[in-house]
Amino acid sequence: MVATIKQAVDRQQDLQRPELYINRELSLLAFNRRVFEQALDPNVPLLERLRFLCITSSNLDEFFEVRVAGLKQQAEYGSTQTMADGLIPNDALRRISEQAHTLVNDQYQCLNDQLLPAMASEDIRFLRREEWDAKQMEWLKTYFGNELLPVISPIRLDPAHPFPRTLNKSLHFIVSLEGKDAYGNKGGMAVVPAPRSLPRLIRLPEQIAKGPNEFVFLSSVLHTYIGELFPGMKVSGCYQFRVTRNSDLFVDTEEVDDLKRALEGELPSRRYGDAVRLEAADNCPEELVNFLLHRFELQQDDFYQVNGPVNLNRLIALPDIVKRPDLTYPSFTPGLPPRLTQTTDMFKAIAAKDILLHHPFQSFIPVLEFIRQAASDPNVLAIKQTLYRTGLDSVLVESLMDAARAGKEVTVAVELRARFDEATNIGIATKLQETGVQVVYGVVGYKTHAKMLMVVRREGGKLRRYVHLGTGNYHARTARLYSDYGLFTCDKKIGEDVHKLFMQLTTQTRASGLDKLLQSPFTLQPGLIERIEREASNAKKGQKARIMAKLNGLVSAPVIQALYSASQAGVQIQLIVRGVCCLRPGVPGVSENITVRSIVGRFLEHTRVYFFYNAGNPEVMCASADWMPRNLVQRVEQCFPIEDKKLKRRVIDDLELYLRDNTQVWEMHSDGTYQRTPLPPNQRPVSAQQTLLEDLAQS
Repeated sequence: MVATIKQAVDRQQDLQRPELYINRELSLLAFNRRVFEQALDPNVPLLERLRFLCITSSNLDEFFEVRVAGLKQQAEYGSTQTMADGLIPNDALRRISEQAHTLVNDQYQCLNDQLLPAMASEDIRFLRREEWDAKQMEWLKTYFGNELLPVISPIRLDPAHPFPRTLNKSLHFIVSLEGKDAYGNKGGMAVVPAPRSLPRLIRLPEQIAKGPNEFVFLSSVLHTYIGELFPGMKVSGCYQFRVTRNSDLFVDTEEVDDLKRALEGELPSRRYGDAVRLEAADNCPEELVNFLLHRFELQQDDFYQVNGPVNLNRLIALPDIVKRPDLTYPSFTPGLPPRLTQTTDMFKAIAAKDILLHHPFQSFIPVLEFIRQAASDPNVLAIKQTLYRTGLDSVLVESLMDAARAGKEVTVAVELRARFDEATNIGIATKLQETGVQVVYGVVGYKTHAKMLMVVRREGGKLRRYVHLGTGNYHARTARLYSDYGLFTCDKKIGEDVHKLFMQLTTQTRASGLDKLLQSPFTLQPGLIERIEREASNAKKGQKARIMAKLNGLVSAPVIQALYSASQAGVQIQLIVRGVCCLRPGVPGVSENITVRSIVGRFLEHTRVYFFYNAGNPEVMCASADWMPRNLVQRVEQCFPIEDKKLKRRVIDDLELYLRDNTQVWEMHSDGTYQRTPLPPNQRPVSAQQTLLEDLAQS
């Protein structure tokens, strides 16, 4: 007996070996590389390739603002604490720098060598300064004088004018000067911030353009006429640069009595956090680069030379400006479940049977209509909802306010700390409160990431709960871009569970005795591990055992260790992980029964779906949570079952479809690398996203 226990302990420790884990930050960079590969794919429409390039730039910005910034802080504190993969912060930063520099170089090579020439062949041109003719130069000089000069604030550097505080990710120019100024001072340097209020792309008017879509970068105009800012002096050099800063907010929740007010006070500091990255034009002289690095207290590894605009994400506006649908993905109209085409009464439709929506292939409008009908229905007494990310001008928010004005009890848990949406969520909370909505900010120390909506309605003298649970945010715009599931149900036990979760959010007492739902931070991780171990137990008995899961991220060490143990027991485990994955598949003796694939395509894969074979009685669950520590132990999340047989079958079929995808798939190897497997000869191409569009949406 003692020997058996020792073997179990040894095996558990064995599964904690650093070599069995992939570094989270490097895995996130690998995901961004897969997104970037879409920009290189000639099968992707041209302007969509540009969008993917811009998305990788935006992703990389956030990566430095949050992930790299956090590692830098740890390194500055002298931390030698290793992560699950065994890397200390300094080692991780070194490897990140190597891979990020390669990615940035590849991004600009893609822009200059592929996308710009391809767009030029489609009469979408970006004119360099040497290409401007006399009329264009005259027009642009006038533009500079009328639009730029009145709002520019150049700063000459001297003891009375020290180096200015530069805003996070804002375009600036470092300028070297010769000659004497009006006071007899010689040469020197200046910093010129580009006006944030002006567009980075300037479209030339028809009368001076030689094609239908000709553009000039704002940076080119500033560069050309920057001498106008320093009359009497000669500009000997002008180079664009941009600094990225730590943007993670810190609010000591134990020291504040009003989280909303504390965040409002903290938000401005995000613009001026510690510098973590410097980008500058590739022709910027070494002495100016070193000067900037010194000013921002950065090292050479933090410097990125770029051959083009320092913020590629500014190009993301181009597809909407040029209006070339032939160079974008074909448009589509999201579909509706048959029952919702037969009745406009949402309550009647939900009471008849559970309804499952799969966005963006199916419309988000039923969710908005559900809230709208609840707001105007005299039989509805109360509405409760969580909001993590949604638009400030959201129709959904307006309906909640209408419900409050109509005298209904409306309670909304607004998560103020949704990263980079804090200001929007503060505005939403304020609007809701002004109309009588009871607003709470979730639970101190735990972000409320659950996606829940409950309507209490009086029917036949009794109260009935109608519930919507989702894997994604209540955001109409992202519902057209992200794949997510949303379930409508009036199942009594699910309604009771959701009621308990809302009570927990408002009273902060534990929601004990949940019947069908799992929740973080209490029962979700133990519930997952229990189900994984159940599959392992069945496999040891010689029974068929299988796990399928579709996630955005897999980081949790306890869950990974449970999956490793299940693989060792013979469980077939098929994981579809869009982004970060710290598990190594295919390791002999550990994870040879585990496969990991990532789907990257037109839509951002965002569904969180778990399947357990369960000895022939499949259990299918959807959730707001990924298998990451922040989701499982640091947030309020919900996980709900799909119980209707047809809907359960549909979700399982969807998972199987994603496992058959052979056109948008990246297979992960045990060394942590991903490979896009070419389509074998004579094999029919299968795209999960395209198939779902054809099956569920309208062309």
